[in-house]
Amino acid sequence: MLLIDDVLAGPVAPLGPQGKPSGIDKTPVSGKIHVGIEGLANDEQGDRKHHGGPEKALHHYAFEHYATWRREIGPKRVLAAPGAFGENLTTTGLTEDMVAVGDTFRLGKIVIQVSQGRQPCWKLNARFEVPDMAVRVQRTGLTGWYYRVIEAGHIEKGDELRLIDRLSPDWTLRRIWRTLYVDTMNIDELAAMSELAHLPEGWRGYAKRRLATRQVEDWSRRLTGAP
Repeated sequence: MLLIDDVLAGPVAPLGPQGKPSGIDKTPVSGKIHVGIEGLANDEQGDRKHHGGPEKALHHYAFEHYATWRREIGPKRVLAAPGAFGENLTTTGLTEDMVAVGDTFRLGKIVIQVSQGRQPCWKLNARFEVPDMAVRVQRTGLTGWYYRVIEAGHIEKGDELRLIDRLSPDWTLRRIWRTLYVDTMNIDELAAMSELAHLPEGWRGYAKRRLATRQVEDWSRRLTGAP
């Protein structure tokens, strides 16, 4: 049985030296909280173009990764408690190797489905005060993942997260990560990824463009915040 250790939400607030608006600072909420098609009630995102929305309604991060990050970057204050990565759900016992695109879970009174992995951005650099934190997260694949909400309702800390369906069990988040960032021009993998119905169109688009252009995207703007 896998239980939710914490449900987290947070408002938009200035982040980093430039004070860019961000909702990455999440803290635990108590009691029942409503989850709609676009996520938790009272949770906010500072950049709605790249964060939030139905395909990124809830962000889940494995708490066991925190020990890895403490070894890599030291005992940062933000790593003292869940919420460091802007996650809405935290658990121990479920990681990117185990979760696949299209996995469908019942959580409390809601039903959610894994839509995609998280693509780390420069806001992690500011959050952790580590200039290449986003690059590190992308390089390791310890990204966390997003859910779309199939059935809305209420959840709370301690609810059971129970797998009820697997639509594409072979396509774990680790496999998606490897295709995007490691084995970047594996034609067979890209062709299969481009046809993965449970993956958002934007992600399938990466595979389609690589197949058409034989080129890999430049991620530097997302990772560094460069104009």
